[in-house]
Amino acid sequence: MTIANRQRTEDVAAGIRRRVFVHTMRNNGGYLSQACSAAESLAFLYNEALVLGEPTLPKTPLPFAGVPSSKNPDAFTGAGYHGAFAPEYDRFIVSPAHYALVIYSALIQVGRMDENALDHFNRDGGSVEMIGAEHSPGMEVTTGSLAQGLSMASGIAWARKRRGEPGKVWVYMSDGEFQEGQTWECLAAMSYHGIDNIRVVVDVNGQQCDGAMSSVLDLGDLPARIASFGATCRSIDGHDLQAFRAAANSSEARRPLVILANTSPYEGMPFLKKRFPRLHYVRFKSAEEREEMQTAIGAELRVDPAEIARA
Repeated sequence: MTIANRQRTEDVAAGIRRRVFVHTMRNNGGYLSQACSAAESLAFLYNEALVLGEPTLPKTPLPFAGVPSSKNPDAFTGAGYHGAFAPEYDRFIVSPAHYALVIYSALIQVGRMDENALDHFNRDGGSVEMIGAEHSPGMEVTTGSLAQGLSMASGIAWARKRRGEPGKVWVYMSDGEFQEGQTWECLAAMSYHGIDNIRVVVDVNGQQCDGAMSSVLDLGDLPARIASFGATCRSIDGHDLQAFRAAANSSEARRPLVILANTSPYEGMPFLKKRFPRLHYVRFKSAEEREEMQTAIGAELRVDPAEIARA
């Protein structure tokens, strides 16, 4: 059984941003810009698009149980928060592992994890890691090296297609992963094999750890390049939920579907524009800077300062 959609998707997106912001303030740093750019896309996926079963892992995250092996029956993957692997359910592969905090916030917001699950974030011996691994909530595979997630997802999708399983495979990516050759090889392979049961959502926020994408390795006309590899490519406003709905329903036979969600790294938190383009990870250099940001963004997101003070 799937979890019923009990919230407006707009409210899920707002909740994701607020949770990441509060956590960042409490911990003197965090991936704030990823919450700004990814909130609508993840809200759409978890609240509308993904067909998932009830979680198979407890709502309070378990400690790390060791790597999967034939000799470790206690090992688990974070995909348990997406429900059982069953033919009728979708699979969701998160490729940019540094989006972990945003994924955890989304899981909490839609009721798949406990309200206090972030209390376990980045703790020794825990599974709620800063950079997600295969045991982290919402993660099925380890993708700390960018561009690997799409290849693994395409293999799953190809196997599911051959078995005739109705469930789709969804992949979440960052635009920086298109700077990697493995991504293009995978697109070519999916097109050649007619893997059309895969849906790829890309957060095109124009940012990476070294600054703006255009200053490191510009991708040029990305929609045209993707289409030239045989995929169906839809380039949309990544903060427009109606655009997401239309794009998600526009797949074509024997072609993978790639949705380029063009986003802003300070959407919902315009104060962050002051730091542009250095927004990959936000850390505070002084108590004054922290206070200024807390006051400004707290007002933008309507977060009560007392909520931040509660550790």
